[in-house]
Amino acid sequence: MVVIVHTRPGRWLLALALAIGAGCAHAPPVVEKEVDPPLVTVAEPTCQVIQAADCGPSGDCRGVELIGASCFRSILPDESLIEIARQYDLGFNEIEAANPGLDAFVPTPGATVFIPTAWIVPRAASGGKGTRIIVNLSEMRLYFIPKTGAPMTFPVGVGSEGWITPVGTFSVVQKQVNPPWYPPASIRKEEPDLPAMVPPGPENPLGTHALRLNRGSILIHGTDKPFGVGRKASHGCLRLYPEDIPVLFERVPVGTPVTIVREPVKVGVRSGRVYVEVHQDDEAKIDTRAEVKRLLTKRGLLGSVDSHKLDAAMTGVAGAPVDVTADRS
Repeated sequence: MVVIVHTRPGRWLLALALAIGAGCAHAPPVVEKEVDPPLVTVAEPTCQVIQAADCGPSGDCRGVELIGASCFRSILPDESLIEIARQYDLGFNEIEAANPGLDAFVPTPGATVFIPTAWIVPRAASGGKGTRIIVNLSEMRLYFIPKTGAPMTFPVGVGSEGWITPVGTFSVVQKQVNPPWYPPASIRKEEPDLPAMVPPGPENPLGTHALRLNRGSILIHGTDKPFGVGRKASHGCLRLYPEDIPVLFERVPVGTPVTIVREPVKVGVRSGRVYVEVHQDDEAKIDTRAEVKRLLTKRGLLGSVDSHKLDAAMTGVAGAPVDVTADRS
């Protein structure tokens, strides 16, 4: 049984050009000019993504290590990677890392874009009981692990340089709908024109919903700047897309534990295949290759891995699960 986790309806764009010529019966004949064909013919996107977890016939998702599925599609005219990222519920960091050869702002129409909508669930999610939230700063992504049912995942914006989001274990102590924002003194020092309180509304940086953690300055909230999702752009808080935060908010009770980690390397197994997922995270300060081999060895999976596939995974597309299984002849 496949359990749908989290989808976003596609925004299909269609450009239609129609030229109609009409002439008067008494007018001289019109000489039609030859029209050059369009420079690029782009097929309508066909990438159908369902972020789903296979929880088995019983619906028990414990032990599910890899969720979702990736795909490819063509870029439409006047479409940017930022728009595509939001359409598929990806952060800017994910779409950019998966497509290093494309201009993020003005990609070539008709070019193929990789949609990296598959993820290995972080190790921090294993072994726990009850509803919980895991945030992996290395990939700028939040995982909601319910007590029962399929996990959900959302891209987030994280703290910028000098305002790095802290790692550790926290809990949700308050939920607010349409929260006012009281800029702390440290931020008002940087931006002296800020008022003491920003009321709810379209210019409130907390968006429509907020989850306050027991470390008072850290919140999980919406945003009035969705382009900041998948970027290091906050003052330490975790920002979700405006359409994502209500979905998470309604599912998270007060008291939910929140674990914030850095896992730039993840290893998972699905249907007997071994996958490795690597993210660039300078803050983690680890030897990535050594960490991959350590994790594979710890789980007894190193002997099931093709070394050439593993090398390619380490040097190729960043931020997406790569099948490194050795195929036995």
